[in-house]
Amino acid sequence: MARGRTIAIVSTAAVLAVGAAAGGAYYVLHTRGTPDGTAQRFVAAWQAGDAAAMARELATPQQLGVYEQQRAALGVERTSVRLGRVAEGDGRAGVPYTVTLTLKNVGDWSYDGRLDLVVADRAWKVDWSPAALHPRLTAGAEFSIKTRWPRRAEITDADGGRIDDGTAGGSVQQLVGYLGKATKEDVAKLGSAYKAGQPIGRAGLQQTFQKRLAGTPSTDIRLGGETLETIEGSEGEPVRTSLDPRTQAAAVTAVKDIEKPTSMVAIRPSTGEILAVVNNRGGFNRALDGRYAPGSTFKAVTAIGLLAAGMSPEDTVACPEYATVGGLKIRNSDNEAFGSLSFLDSFAHSCNTTFAPLAQSKLGAAKLMKAAESVGFNQPLTIGVPATPASFPKPQSDAELAAEAFGQARITASPLSIASVAAAIADGTWRPPTLVPSLKQKAAERALPDGVKSRLHTMMAAVVTKGTAKKAGLPAGTHGKTGTAEYNVGDKLETHAWFMGFKGDVAFAVIVEGGGGGGAVAAPVAATFLKNL
Repeated sequence: MARGRTIAIVSTAAVLAVGAAAGGAYYVLHTRGTPDGTAQRFVAAWQAGDAAAMARELATPQQLGVYEQQRAALGVERTSVRLGRVAEGDGRAGVPYTVTLTLKNVGDWSYDGRLDLVVADRAWKVDWSPAALHPRLTAGAEFSIKTRWPRRAEITDADGGRIDDGTAGGSVQQLVGYLGKATKEDVAKLGSAYKAGQPIGRAGLQQTFQKRLAGTPSTDIRLGGETLETIEGSEGEPVRTSLDPRTQAAAVTAVKDIEKPTSMVAIRPSTGEILAVVNNRGGFNRALDGRYAPGSTFKAVTAIGLLAAGMSPEDTVACPEYATVGGLKIRNSDNEAFGSLSFLDSFAHSCNTTFAPLAQSKLGAAKLMKAAESVGFNQPLTIGVPATPASFPKPQSDAELAAEAFGQARITASPLSIASVAAAIADGTWRPPTLVPSLKQKAAERALPDGVKSRLHTMMAAVVTKGTAKKAGLPAGTHGKTGTAEYNVGDKLETHAWFMGFKGDVAFAVIVEGGGGGGAVAAPVAATFLKNL
């Protein structure tokens, strides 16, 4: 009997062992997914900042706000996680990872960690604890950063002299801008390395080149009271402008005593670099953002189109007292009439009644628009500070075409844009103007049509020697074009006084608001400028 009982007990144990093995096999075979698959999904959601998707992979439901706290506190722009090899056993697994966080204004920070996984409800899930985000993270601890900024870099003129220390003139200060206190909105835009109340660039070059001038801070990445790592910063880079002190001073001298608002811009034709920007009134930067009818300075643009179409300065044209185009009755300034004369002389005397009919008969809207766009109209401006591009709306009628031929109707331009036209004519190539030569330009250079440069130079020289600017006292060798641009509506029209031109490798434009005639008022300002060079 004893022997029999022993056999029975052993048999029962064997049955139990077989049953346990079968249950284990059932358990293993019916566990959904793999630890690696779960880790991959969790990490993908982490990288995407998708807290809901991360939560779906957890063994125990809980809030994952620490990930958002880390992102917000450190200014995380991008999260990249690389998983290692899974170590698995007895219903648990571990996956090492390396995470790299790209921090705005700081750089990359990498650290190693580990995800623990467990089988829950027959599926692999993340057995989450704060250490899953960072091995030293504990409940309630928060990430933060502490920054130490380098000295702000300088803004200089072309000679390397500082123009951001408050000693430069008011026109230069308009370009430079100023420093102000950062707001919460600024911090959200610039990055977590910045703090509310910190000095940042406001307006002008200080704002455009804020990050370049400020550099990057040395940054302590902290968790609770502990510094996890320090990322070294970099010095700010100076911004060197193209402003020439001598040219700027000459422009200031030319406009400072003019009673009416007066603005001037000078450009180096061979490069497009802006040499001087001057306004004799503070506030609105008329030199860069003014939207004026260019008046007869635009005849130089129309002349580009006409010369390209085959006209010559020697061609005989008519300059009657009145001309009618598309139903629009056109007259010359002071109702002048010169009868039959050369195309060169009609340009020198600024005959509206010559240019309007020629624009209709030889150019049309498309060709005039092409000529305008070849010297900067309708082109983007990237000069380093805000500037309003010159606008040439395509004429919708012969009457509008006629008016635009001598710079009226809907055309608008600033002294910067008209100086850029003068520079294009001087060099034979329109180059996007710039205040900061290192800036990449959006607009491409454009060469004038073959043969236009030399013939237009001859015509612009005649303006100075025998035309509308003859009495302005301009130095020998000056090429120019006057402009008298009408504005306002009604019976009594006021006029802005314009003059644009070039001498050597300096091109310029000057406007006197409400000044009257370009030859009598604006051209003498240009003469003073050139004499002081």
